[in-house]
Amino acid sequence: MKTQLKIALVLILTNVIILLLLGGSIYYFLYNYSYTDFYKRLETRAKISAKYNYDADKIDAQSFKKIREENLEKLSEEKDYRFEVESEEDLTTISQKTTLPLSFLKEILNKAKSTLQLNETFYTGIRYNSNNKQYIVIVSAKNYYASHHLIFMRNIILVAVFLIVIFITSLSFYFSKHIFDPIKSITDSVKQISTENIHQRIEEKYNDNEISQLISTFNDLLNRLETSFETQKNFVSNASHEFGTPLTSIMGEAEVMLMKERTPEEYQQSLTSILGQAERLNQITQTLLYLAQTGYSNKKVNFEILRTDELLWQAKGIIDKLNPKNNIIIDFSLLPENPFKLKVMGNKQLLSLAFTNLLSNACKYSSNKPVNVSIASSDTQVFLIIKDQGIGIPESEMQFIYDPFFRASNTRHFEGYGIGLPLTRNIIKIHNGQLNVTSIVNEGTTVQIKLPLANIQKY
Repeated sequence: MKTQLKIALVLILTNVIILLLLGGSIYYFLYNYSYTDFYKRLETRAKISAKYNYDADKIDAQSFKKIREENLEKLSEEKDYRFEVESEEDLTTISQKTTLPLSFLKEILNKAKSTLQLNETFYTGIRYNSNNKQYIVIVSAKNYYASHHLIFMRNIILVAVFLIVIFITSLSFYFSKHIFDPIKSITDSVKQISTENIHQRIEEKYNDNEISQLISTFNDLLNRLETSFETQKNFVSNASHEFGTPLTSIMGEAEVMLMKERTPEEYQQSLTSILGQAERLNQITQTLLYLAQTGYSNKKVNFEILRTDELLWQAKGIIDKLNPKNNIIIDFSLLPENPFKLKVMGNKQLLSLAFTNLLSNACKYSSNKPVNVSIASSDTQVFLIIKDQGIGIPESEMQFIYDPFFRASNTRHFEGYGIGLPLTRNIIKIHNGQLNVTSIVNEGTTVQIKLPLANIQKY
């Protein structure tokens, strides 16, 4: 609100100052011009008066007088003063008769011309020489234009400035409010968002590019924060749950073995069980750490140019060692001829882990039935499609498949932790790709990966 008021006041003051300067300049120049012009008019009349009064033998005085009356309008309260001056002492007598200042009369005599204003009456005097005699001719009148028209103009300018100031004030407050309304709306929406409702977003309802960009940027920030919060929350809650089972089993096994003396075979059996639970605990820990690390999009990851077909073969090699009975079939019929259409910018370890997770899940949940893998490419993307013939995922549970530790209701007979698919999705997101999963129960699951091509020079 303070910023809005400041902007409105700045706009008002700026416009008022401009208006006052403009109006004042117009009035000032017209005022000066009207006075200068009026003195010139009085001087002209004084010269004409001197000519037809003192040069009558040279010029017809009546003709001069007639020309003046026909061409020069009568000024308000116009008067003529004509005096013969033989010496400066005569000026004192003239001053006493006319009540004109002695200094004014002396200036006329010494400089041949002078002007004077007394209240609303203006005087112009000239020195005129004729027939070896010296005269002072003074013409006075009231400046009706200055005393009426300029005052009228001044009042109009003041009223106009006042009205324009009111208009500008209203307009300034309106526009400042209009400009800040979207920001105020955004501020009010942001105040309502907290950790309890971080899923809430600011509605993008403004057409203004800058405001829309601000809202979009803030919503993107909320998306990243929500992902981070969810990752941390899931990590803490689910990790404590998953860690509990193997830890309880290890402690229980150790407590039972310490109750009494056991045979070497019993100790060996117990240690084998403890080792199995410890390995499970280690696997859960490593997977959770990977999941937590990939949950932050701003984590620095070293990228290099990689070929997706080579990564796929590497992942298949890992599956062959872990599950020799797998039935993975790689289809190269859609493989592009241009090798550049297989190259992406990525992290070799992370992408290999993502491909391995998907191939492992396909083999596991299809009980080693054929798993078809295809790789294709467009001008901008590489496509990887993995299709199995497994148990599938119930349609009602598809919305939860990316939740860490979630396992579909029909997977209870298969080992797993429910971390592989969320981890893979995070890895693909880090590489600016897309992961799409479609599934039909008892028919199988299809996974499609899209990765952007590397921007490299093609030869």
